[in-house]
Amino acid sequence: MAPVPSYFPLNTATLLVVGGLALPGFADNATEAASLVSESTPLEEVTIIGDRKAAREIAGSGALIDSLQIRDELATDINQLLKTVPGTYIREEDGYGLRPNIGIRGATAERSAKITLMEDGVLIAPAPYAAPEAYYFPTLARMQAVEVLKGASQLRYGPQTTGGVVNLVSTPQPENAGGRLQLVYGQDHQTDMLASYGGRLGAFGFNLETAQRYNEGFKSVDRSDQDTGYQVEDYVAKVSWQGEQHALKLKAQYSDETSDETYLGLTDRDFAEDPDRRYGMSAPDQMSNLHKALSLTWDWQLGAEVALATTVYRNEFHRDWFKLSGGGEWVEAANHGDSDAQAVLDGERDAFGLSYKHNNRRYVSEGVQSNLDWEWGEHAFALGARYHEDEVDRFQPTERYDQINGELMLRGVIEPNASNNRLQMAEALSLWVTDAWQISDALRLDLALRHERVKTNETRFDDVSRDQIASTRQNDLSIWLPGVAAFYQINDDWSLLAGIHRGFSPLGGSAREWEKPETSINYELGARYDGPVFVEVIGFYSDFSNKGESCSNAYPCSNGATSGTFITGEAVVAGVEVQVGHVFETGQVTWPLSLAYTHSKAEARGDEGARDVLSGDTLASVPDNTLSLRLGAQVGSRWDSYAVVKYVDDMCVEIGCNRETSQFAQTESFFVVDVGTRYAVTDGISAFVKIENAFDKRAIVSRQPDGARPNKPLTAMLGVEWVF
Repeated sequence: MAPVPSYFPLNTATLLVVGGLALPGFADNATEAASLVSESTPLEEVTIIGDRKAAREIAGSGALIDSLQIRDELATDINQLLKTVPGTYIREEDGYGLRPNIGIRGATAERSAKITLMEDGVLIAPAPYAAPEAYYFPTLARMQAVEVLKGASQLRYGPQTTGGVVNLVSTPQPENAGGRLQLVYGQDHQTDMLASYGGRLGAFGFNLETAQRYNEGFKSVDRSDQDTGYQVEDYVAKVSWQGEQHALKLKAQYSDETSDETYLGLTDRDFAEDPDRRYGMSAPDQMSNLHKALSLTWDWQLGAEVALATTVYRNEFHRDWFKLSGGGEWVEAANHGDSDAQAVLDGERDAFGLSYKHNNRRYVSEGVQSNLDWEWGEHAFALGARYHEDEVDRFQPTERYDQINGELMLRGVIEPNASNNRLQMAEALSLWVTDAWQISDALRLDLALRHERVKTNETRFDDVSRDQIASTRQNDLSIWLPGVAAFYQINDDWSLLAGIHRGFSPLGGSAREWEKPETSINYELGARYDGPVFVEVIGFYSDFSNKGESCSNAYPCSNGATSGTFITGEAVVAGVEVQVGHVFETGQVTWPLSLAYTHSKAEARGDEGARDVLSGDTLASVPDNTLSLRLGAQVGSRWDSYAVVKYVDDMCVEIGCNRETSQFAQTESFFVVDVGTRYAVTDGISAFVKIENAFDKRAIVSRQPDGARPNKPLTAMLGVEWVF
């Protein structure tokens, strides 16, 4: 009997292993390094990517950050981890990656709204169609792998199909009873704990896991002892049953986060003096959120070559980000020399009618998806469908404060209406068919066709009881998305790849009837050498007919809008991705080396789009150059060390910064170096040390929301891990 399909049925032939020891040229070393972690590592952790042969036969581009890199780097921030993947654009915000801004190729980074986010193959954005902004992101510490899929192959997943898919693979159920305990302590009273235990009882399997994280934060609030860190509790339970032809998998997740984070940044002058300062006006700001997820997967092996996987899922997310609104106006005024505005920020001048809003939102996302895998001769078909509904309920009252002698005093509460009292809903039906067609021993075509039918509506209310409707909006669209990728194996070492597909980004729940979604035609062409040295070079070109920005309070669109979509018109995002990997050996020391580099050019084309957008205007949040260089050192079977250098170019804050001379229109380029070492004390116990930003390089990594924001300072931590 053929094996039952995996929980996340990404075809291994669609993934490229990158990062650390798992590069295609590093397979032998990766196996050896696994002993540093545990002798009882689940089989899934090794085989989920595939072997070296599968890596050489990828039609298109993709990446996998495996469990070894995640554990070696003690990864807790998805932003830092994805900087090692070419073609990704990261805009930092809070220094911890709690609410990441991830872009891929032509998909820009605002709140990760333009990429498809998944955990174990299930959509995890709070409302992927109605409001895809990723205010929720899973705890990275409980992940065993991060998969990134680009090119035409992403049409299998959606709904965002221009840039790519990021799928987080959670801890698998072990074949043998065992678990893992990891304890970490670091600066700013960082205290992290990860614990998991699982096993099998006959046909039944289980895994229980929790992640507990606490940090007091690296920023200091004026005239306050308020913490600026976070506290996270995350729990996951998995139960499975395996029969001869059927398998059932139940997964339940619960997480609770409180983070003392603000939208309010700094003026450039204050940033230069102390990048870790926070103005006293931001003292009350705090995010609290609660996430619940439940999924049930049924795998049915219908025959030796036919398998059906069906998943029913539901995600609930509630957040209330209580924070100062409009603080960016004070920062902007002070940046341009307004001494009164600076005095207000410093608490030396009174200010009246300050607005602090409860950005209170409830999300529900649920659906059912089914995929049939069928191998027939030289063809490997996948036929599937997903029905999905999501909604966002915003009920956001505002509290009014006065700042008197540097102290905040509550003056009243304003009940919500209109934009602060609205309900957004989306209903989507997705259909897809793919065919991996092995035309000859050397040539394979991957064909894909996806169809999306999306209906959205929004209702705004004028009163608290929601009896009076202020306005309504609705949108109904249907779109076909074809794609094809080709792979040609020239010889044992050399291969070529090429692809073209149509990309699409939903408009969101605030779309009007006449608005059309962002669409693009996306091309890629590359070559791969897998000999003594691994080298991959891929060029990409995304041609947008109607490039759009996702508007939010955190990242207003270039026209100032804080909701909906701002269509800027025609645009092109083009670039080249380079990966190099090699393993050097000197005596008893093995040196795995990997490099990832991306050069991008993103600009508007034509003057027929939005007002004030001209041909040649640089798009926001796309750096010209990014670079990651990772060097490891393995000494025998017990000692493993690494250093990672990451560089990110400056980026436009909003479209068209190339036409401006103001320093406030761009972020700053920066690089950081992270180092770490792990020593296996026994077969099951290891100790480790990590230093992030070892040279304490600081820069303005973002100017949104509301002012200059820093990257994380030099931070040291140590820990111990017991695998049993």
